[in-house]
Amino acid sequence: MWDTVIGLEVHVQLLTESKLFSSTSTRFGAPPNTQAGLVDLGFPGTLPVPNRAAVRMAVAFGLAVGGRIAERSRFARKSYFYPDLPKGYQISQYDEPIVVGGSIAIGVGERVKTIPLVRAHLEEDAGKSLHDLYPGRTALDLNRAGIPLLEIVSSPSLASPEEAVAYLKELHTLVCYLGICDGNMQEGSLRCDANVSLRPSPEAPLGTRTEIKNLNSFRFLEQALTYEIRRQAEVLEAGGTVAQETRLYDPDRRETRPMRSKEEAEDYRYFPDPDLLPLVVDETLRAEAQTMLPELPRARAERFVRVYGLEPYAAGVLTSSRPLADYYEAVASAVSGKGKDSARTAAHWVMGDLLGALNRQGIGIEACPLAPARLAALVLRVEDGTLSGPKAKEVFEALWAGAEDVDTLIERLGARQINDREALLELVDRILEAHPRQRQDYLAGKDKLLGFFVGQAVKASGGRANPQELGALFRERLGR
Repeated sequence: MWDTVIGLEVHVQLLTESKLFSSTSTRFGAPPNTQAGLVDLGFPGTLPVPNRAAVRMAVAFGLAVGGRIAERSRFARKSYFYPDLPKGYQISQYDEPIVVGGSIAIGVGERVKTIPLVRAHLEEDAGKSLHDLYPGRTALDLNRAGIPLLEIVSSPSLASPEEAVAYLKELHTLVCYLGICDGNMQEGSLRCDANVSLRPSPEAPLGTRTEIKNLNSFRFLEQALTYEIRRQAEVLEAGGTVAQETRLYDPDRRETRPMRSKEEAEDYRYFPDPDLLPLVVDETLRAEAQTMLPELPRARAERFVRVYGLEPYAAGVLTSSRPLADYYEAVASAVSGKGKDSARTAAHWVMGDLLGALNRQGIGIEACPLAPARLAALVLRVEDGTLSGPKAKEVFEALWAGAEDVDTLIERLGARQINDREALLELVDRILEAHPRQRQDYLAGKDKLLGFFVGQAVKASGGRANPQELGALFRERLGR
């Protein structure tokens, strides 16, 4: 049995309108090489100018994770040759990053584990090599060259693929909450490199690590780590040694394969960028970043549990994205205090019917056609007994399709729940008269037949009869 040690280097594309050191647009989807400016390509005579918005976002992240914001940090040149790196070097930060330390708390089963961060630093992205457009040739798209990135480096504290995925999801949620990244992993807005090594016990020195590059989905991260852990274990158990190397993950074959030998810092020949002064974070910039901080997801989930009486799991789901949390809170605020379980009922509808409808249409909560106020009106009619469960779902579908307000819709559909005792007793008697054998079986001790009677009565009423009242009346009539 081997002890697994994992650390992640997550590259977060910052949500700026222009690149890290130039005014070139960062818009996604432009034709190849139409957003590669002279500064991005390193033309002679051009000088980089830091993007203040990107710096502010880096500071906001550091504040959110409790890191130390460096009053003075420095950009460095990271030199290496690759076709999609037009300048022959990447402007990054090395020994003086903008954020040092901090932590991310993740849920691991029933417990919370704190993952320390080593650093977060600013750097520009490289271009993109395309190997499948022209047979035998590599095409280059330099639109991404110069895109602002925040690289967030965790300590080697993750002990399994599951923990690594939980950490990446927590980080994804955080940067989206802060509004510093759109979180679109398919477009490369958030991707990670995973460092993994094995050792015989937690007390033993760290083993030789491999780095798996450019993982852009939670599923691929879990699959790549699972394979790589198994591969390293097989090598070690066969008496071999693990090579320190960079590997790529092949999702079609679900395996990692060697890319190149793993570089060390000295291989990149870091040195301070002579074209850039030290980066100074003054009180004004720090205050600007502070105003960007919303209520963070974990704190918001805890408040949802405390204020709205939600279970921790439901609170976690509803705070998994800021727009979803905002939507739920708008519904919950409108119904709170107007029913015993109104906020929990609202959570049920948002997590169930609403998210289900969004998934069926392939849209996000930002494009939801049903305003929170209209869903709140539906929840209140469920809470006050006006609507039964089946009829409430019918009303929901009509609202989703753009129907009129809830009360008008209830009347038009004839959906008002039957709560009148005399009307329900008449229905109960009719069902018992129609099913004498089941009545005798129930009286003989087959208690589960109560559900059968209630179901028949609800069906006979067109879904309008109150099932809770029916259950009580059937027991009253049957004397049990």
